[in-house]
Amino acid sequence: MDFPVIKKASYILVNTPDMVIHDGTTQTVEREAVKDSEYLKKLPEHLRSFEDVVDYAPNQTYIGNMTPDELSTRKRPWHGEKVEGASRFGKYGEIMPQDEFYGMMKLSDAFDLVLLEENFTEKVRGKFENHPILKGRVQDLKKGFSIEEIKKLIDTNIAVELYENNELIGCVKRAHEYDKNLSAHVLLENLAVKASGVVAAMNLLKDGDVKPEDIEYIIECSEEAVGDMNQRGGGNIAKSIGEIAGLKNATGADMRGFCAGPTHSLITASALVKSGIYKSVLVVAGGATAKLGMNGKNHVEKNLPILEDCLGGFAILVGGNDGVNPVLRTDVIGRHTIGHGASPQAVLEALVLEPLENAGFKITDINKFAPELQTPDITEPAGAGDVPTQNYKMIGALAVKKGQLDRKELPNFVKEHGYPGFAPTQGHIPSGVPIVGHGRDSILEGKLDNFMIVGKGSLFLGRMTNLFDGVSIVVEKNKGLQPEEAGVSKEEVKSMVADAMKDFAAYLMKN
Repeated sequence: MDFPVIKKASYILVNTPDMVIHDGTTQTVEREAVKDSEYLKKLPEHLRSFEDVVDYAPNQTYIGNMTPDELSTRKRPWHGEKVEGASRFGKYGEIMPQDEFYGMMKLSDAFDLVLLEENFTEKVRGKFENHPILKGRVQDLKKGFSIEEIKKLIDTNIAVELYENNELIGCVKRAHEYDKNLSAHVLLENLAVKASGVVAAMNLLKDGDVKPEDIEYIIECSEEAVGDMNQRGGGNIAKSIGEIAGLKNATGADMRGFCAGPTHSLITASALVKSGIYKSVLVVAGGATAKLGMNGKNHVEKNLPILEDCLGGFAILVGGNDGVNPVLRTDVIGRHTIGHGASPQAVLEALVLEPLENAGFKITDINKFAPELQTPDITEPAGAGDVPTQNYKMIGALAVKKGQLDRKELPNFVKEHGYPGFAPTQGHIPSGVPIVGHGRDSILEGKLDNFMIVGKGSLFLGRMTNLFDGVSIVVEKNKGLQPEEAGVSKEEVKSMVADAMKDFAAYLMKN
């Protein structure tokens, strides 16, 4: 069977310390609910420097400068030890500082909603000129504004602030006086997800091995939804990202499914390519400002740095089978259906055991699983434990239950078939997709035969249902292009039909 392939993947992080304070939901709610909050007073002391963010081992793993296997050999907690020779630029993407990201928000702003102070704008312009991807976009920053103009908009509740090192350097304006969906705060969130998605898309295109004009469809699968009071969530971040990234031949749409959204999108992209509707589909997502500092109270309470200080983004390109890149097995799809139930065992049976058994695989036939790859440095202090390891143990337990694995081999199963968590807690991003870049490389290098992407989602968060959600798909080594089956080709059929028509026409002429 001719399966679609994963052609490339990019991963980016954006370090946004001031946005943690002013835009993360935990902090904005605390500011409203608790007068003179001790947590908010202590918070700035726990913010990391950009250098600390770059030196953090999970971040280096996320952008491709370190493999998950190399990460697993390092002593935990990882924030206690810096990576020697760490770089903000990696094999898959980059870690962007906050000031450059404000420039990206301005570059992504189609309605003049972002105002940056004039001196700050010139500083960012200089950084763009020295950036390997952004140096050609300096002119898109436009002119800066006086700090007086910016303060006036903030003081009259028309705009919300943008800070750099706790200094006011800009603002984001509302787009409507009464529409809450177009309020300044919501537009800041939406511009942030768009801008980080653009950074991910541009990093995918940076080497010139992917031609922008070849991408025909974009699926955007972040945690944000754009719209107005007449159509909440009805907008299209996908095309807005494609516009800035230069994907002129693409159309697209957004797909949402809480944390499972990216895996739903990857499966949909695979189906679109396999069906022949589109030859090349980009799955892309930016980060959610609401998730910044989400577990900050637990981190500050335990005297830890705020580790949720980055927006995350990714882009994955799905295309037709080229005989080389790993294939997406569209015939091995896990589905958590409405009738499966929400217990952890029921979920993993639906997403792992059932699709593998139906395809003739054992659980132990899959080299690596990627269910939820949150960094345990973040989740353990908050009481959630090491989420990836918990998942591997449950998958291994299913293998034991089915007689595919001896109970005494369970600890080794976790080590051999799992990866340590290395993704930021940005909801949609940890669930499954961080494995794609490293897994693709490992297959191409002959280190893996396959891996399984498992996306899980919490539909109950929207208060519309108590249901859980999840989908999965297997990626495996490409066996090469299969020769056409013996028989008549499409071209031969066309020729035969044409000849028959000619003969029939000649018959009519004679009779």
